[in-house]
Amino acid sequence: MALSLPTQRTKPITELGKQTILLYSAPKLGKSTFASRFPEAIFFECEPGLSHLEVYKVPTYTWEDFLAACKLVAQGDHPFKTIVIDTADNAFKFCSEHVCGKHGIEYEGDMGHGKGWALVKNEWHRVLTRLASLPYGLILISHAQDKTIETRTGEYTKTQPSLPDRARNVVLGLVDMILYCDAVPRKEANGTVMIDRMMRTKPHPTYEAGDRTGRLPDPLPLDYDAFVKAFQSAAPGSIPGTGTAAEATKPGSTQNGKVKR
Repeated sequence: MALSLPTQRTKPITELGKQTILLYSAPKLGKSTFASRFPEAIFFECEPGLSHLEVYKVPTYTWEDFLAACKLVAQGDHPFKTIVIDTADNAFKFCSEHVCGKHGIEYEGDMGHGKGWALVKNEWHRVLTRLASLPYGLILISHAQDKTIETRTGEYTKTQPSLPDRARNVVLGLVDMILYCDAVPRKEANGTVMIDRMMRTKPHPTYEAGDRTGRLPDPLPLDYDAFVKAFQSAAPGSIPGTGTAAEATKPGSTQNGKVKR
């Protein structure tokens, strides 16, 4: 196909159902339930955990199965509109096992000069890029882990997706939204302690998050209806994330007291 220069600017994709999202938290916080509410969602089930949800799912416990599911979805002869990879951690594990088996090695490091690592990363990047280019929403679910970050003046703990670095970097560069979910205790007037499940949408020193659309306030309840309302009510030209909710997590704050500078 002959290449030509554009004559018009592209229009931003403003449909929530066509966003690419990374959703991560500690286990059992409700990530799969949240993802299941997206339009016509189909799960690529890479680990058990969907038994208590009524969803459409394809068991994908090998990379070969994962690729076969991708091919079926890409053909387009189905009603699904959102692909959910649950979890991306296990999907990457299957990808690594597939590449190692193909080249007759047990571990990526068994190939010299970093070749094994590069082959796995290239395969992961190739397939995720293809999935993200399809005309559907894409949600990748991951667990959270704390990592110590060392600086010239000290160290601090940062919560981030539990994907290995080489897999995480591919995903972070691909997605429109990085949503970190956590449980926040709240004491009511009568002394009862309640737990609020919250979603962090903006960058912060102590966790990985971000919103390329600029539509989401920070924080948000981990609730699909509240999420849709916030996304759709963001008026063009407004400054998302401002207001009372944003004041609770100003950049540079020390949420949970994890920064130890």
